[in-house]
Formats: sequence, structure tokens, C-alpha cells
Amino acid sequence: MEILLAVTGALWLALEVGLIARDRARGKGSTDEDRGTRGLNFALIISAIVIADVLTAVLSKHSLLWLPGASPNGWPVITGLVVIWVGLAIRVWAINTLGRSFRTTVEVDAAQSVVRHGPYRLVRHPAYTGLLFVTAGFGLASSNWPGLAVCVAAPTLAMLRRIQVEEAELTRVLGDSYRSYQGATKRLVPWLW
Repeated sequence: MEILLAVTGALWLALEVGLIARDRARGKGSTDEDRGTRGLNFALIISAIVIADVLTAVLSKHSLLWLPGASPNGWPVITGLVVIWVGLAIRVWAINTLGRSFRTTVEVDAAQSVVRHGPYRLVRHPAYTGLLFVTAGFGLASSNWPGLAVCVAAPTLAMLRRIQVEEAELTRVLGDSYRSYQGATKRLVPWLW
């Protein structure tokens, strides 16, 4: 399972690096309106996963901080992998649905229309929902409570800031059509928030 977890992490990292490279190749991905959120997201997400991994390596075998069933092939690792894959599927679905409009930075084209199909019919930021699943999955796979907590809390804080910045820009550029969409959908969790 450890090898599968490492391969999954490498594939996810390759996806994210590929998205940045795609933006650059298209002459897109300006950070002018980003307000540092791409860097903040990257720093908090990677830091959270590294902290979870370090905790896995340094916790004593008899620590009360381990999740029940913690072992290299235990349910937390298997479930964590499934959660990561679900998150990747959601993220890729969201990216493919937006197509050329998807960026790793906050950048909205004036001629862009509000997308209301695919995962965007359920939530306004499904790519972030997917990313939060990915990080929670890594936290769960760490098999320890503090690792899980940091992999949920730190990326969520980063995403909340990113959503605030992104929605302000979407409203500024797309106006009433985006405001209408905001009124009809939730941010990250269908029917809840």
C-alpha cells in the first residue's frame, strides 16, 4: 500500500505541475488577481502532507495518536487511497468541464460564461472540493489523528481564502450572471455550503 500511496501522490503532483505548465504554454496563469493564493495553497497543502508523513514516521508504536487499525495495510491507508482517488476524479472532472477556462490562478476572461453543467451544477468550486478530498485522503492514510487534522484544517483554510478572492473576481468580471449562479449553488458541499 505504501508504494501505491507514493505512486498516487506522484501522479497527483504530476497533474498539478502539468496544469501550471499548460497555463504557461497558453500564456495564461497570471497571478495579478491571485493575491498570493496559489502560493498559499501550495505551501499549506504540501506542508500538511509532509507534517502528516513526519508524524507517521516519529510516533511511537504505542501512541494514542494512531487511528484504530493503523498499519501499513490497515483500513486508514486503504480508505485514504480511495478518498484520494475520489478527490482526483472530482478534480479532473471539474478541470475537464471548464476546459480552456480552468487556471491554477485567479484569472477570469471577460468573454467567459458561467459554467453550470457537470460538477458545477452541484457546487461552484468542485476542483477545490476534489483537492480537499485529496488532502483529507493523505491525512487519513497517515493513520494518525494529528496528521488527519492538519491535512483537513490547513488546506481548508487555504481554500476558504482562495474562494473569497476568486468569487470577488468572478463577480467583478462576470457580474449578475455569476451572482445568479451564487444564489443557486453552494461553494464546496452540495446543498450544505
